[in-house]
Amino acid sequence: MKVKFLILSILLFTGFGLQAQVKFEAKVSKDKLGVNERLRVDFEMNQDGDNFRPPSFDGFTVVGGPNQSVSNRWINGDRTYSKTYSYYLQPSSRGSKTIAQAEITIDDKIYKTTPIDIQVTAAVDQPTDGDNSDLIASDNLHLVAEVSNPNPYLNEGITVVYKLFVSPRISVSNFREVDSPKFSDFWSQNIEIRELRPENGEYQGEPYRYVVLKKAVLYPQKTGKLELEPLTLSVSVDVPSDRRDIFGSRIYKTINKTVAAGTRTVDVRPLPEGKPAGFTGAVGQFSLDVSTTKDKLDASESLEAKVEIRGNGNLNLFELPSLEVPSSLEMYDPQRTENVTTTLNGKQGSIIDSYTIVPTRKGQYPIQPLTFSYFDPKTQTYKSLSSQEILIDVEEGPVSTSGGRIAENSKRAVNLPSEQFRFIKTQTNLRPLEQQAFFRSWTYWGSLLLPFAAIPLFILFGKKREAIAADVHGNRLKKANKLARKYLSEAKKNLGDQQAFYESLERAMHNYLKAKLHIQTSEMSKERILEILKEKNVPDETSAEFIEVLKSCEFARYTPASNSAQQEDYDKAVKVISKLDKEI
Repeated sequence: MKVKFLILSILLFTGFGLQAQVKFEAKVSKDKLGVNERLRVDFEMNQDGDNFRPPSFDGFTVVGGPNQSVSNRWINGDRTYSKTYSYYLQPSSRGSKTIAQAEITIDDKIYKTTPIDIQVTAAVDQPTDGDNSDLIASDNLHLVAEVSNPNPYLNEGITVVYKLFVSPRISVSNFREVDSPKFSDFWSQNIEIRELRPENGEYQGEPYRYVVLKKAVLYPQKTGKLELEPLTLSVSVDVPSDRRDIFGSRIYKTINKTVAAGTRTVDVRPLPEGKPAGFTGAVGQFSLDVSTTKDKLDASESLEAKVEIRGNGNLNLFELPSLEVPSSLEMYDPQRTENVTTTLNGKQGSIIDSYTIVPTRKGQYPIQPLTFSYFDPKTQTYKSLSSQEILIDVEEGPVSTSGGRIAENSKRAVNLPSEQFRFIKTQTNLRPLEQQAFFRSWTYWGSLLLPFAAIPLFILFGKKREAIAADVHGNRLKKANKLARKYLSEAKKNLGDQQAFYESLERAMHNYLKAKLHIQTSEMSKERILEILKEKNVPDETSAEFIEVLKSCEFARYTPASNSAQQEDYDKAVKVISKLDKEI
């Protein structure tokens, strides 16, 4: 009995030792390849580690990676863990190469892979790179942040534009924003993009199509090197696979790719020395205007004085100069009016402070000139603007003791009239003298008889509503047609443009299935769609019509289609979505 127990204990501990054994190995997609082919190298481990150190890859150029993937599965209560670092390599020359050892630290122990010998031959006629869809997407999809000025002054406006470049070799079916930049240490204003419009352009000298995803105007609030956080997207990319259809064209495979614009650094310069008096931080190009609605009035009347700063720069981020008037002019706190728009050229418009001024005595009162200073980044100099003196002539009212022009700093006791300000009614309740009485008027008799005349209309309307509600089939048909037109509205707009029409039509059919059946993009093969529709008891005829529309979208990529054919496919799509909505 003791011997059996000892044997079982040894086997048990041996099993635990085997289960806990660390595996760290390197695998290659092929050990012999042409100089014009690519090699995939995977470094796999069965336990999570730290400080992964790849080899130097002498004799190769890293064209993709590292891509990291983690698998964590439970099967019958047993946990299986796998972590892989993948690289794509391009040989730099022919000959014998070696993938050297990689290292990883697991539980304070260093593990190394076994070196792998690779034979690189002359170029082959038909290069095969294996399943490198992720590499193809990485090589042909780029998210770029374009900064208008990487070395601005403090409070000088710059713009950042995020563009997604897509090569003609692939296509993008969908994307979503994973992480949005916060723009710390900047005053920021996003510019609304109403519609995403693909445009032709170049990326690193090659033709690409791109779309502008995000635009923002930034005003740095600190000096020194400031970082712009990256924009990160998850993109559904259609890449060509090794399979071909009946026409010999490549079948595309959809993968999800995460791309980031990368962190950009902006080096903000401080404003130069020699700031003029009264400078409040205005940076840009501005003009100053001081005006009044009146220059002649009587005492106890009011006038409005406006101080307006107009131009292009960091409007809203500095203070306007304050208006100063003699003490005999009663001035109220200003009201701020902002007419500012934000474009890629920065903030443009005007800021206005409106003062209400009421003189109390007769005389001439000067409003002293105002001075406004700003920094012009184009000329890299400070500039000052001055307004003209404004003379207010009060013609009627209590006479000033000086009897003439009142200096700004003269102070005296002011005797205000006891009824200087009266309440001004903004609404009146006037009635004409010759007004007909409401009683026994045409309005009176019409109001009295109108409810009785409306009774037949209410009865007719009620019967009509009951008839519509009783028509269950008609209501379901209307609802289905409305749903179909909702999903196909974009396709209808693109009628006549073959590529845009069939792309939006196919996307509409897929989006309908996603919303109706709650399936993912990865399940969008025609075989899987037929299987799901059959599970939902959809008639085979309707399923066949749905697949026929999808095939039309695929064939249209390779063969031209007339406007009448596009209209026919659109009508088929409306019909089949209406049928599915009634049958699911």
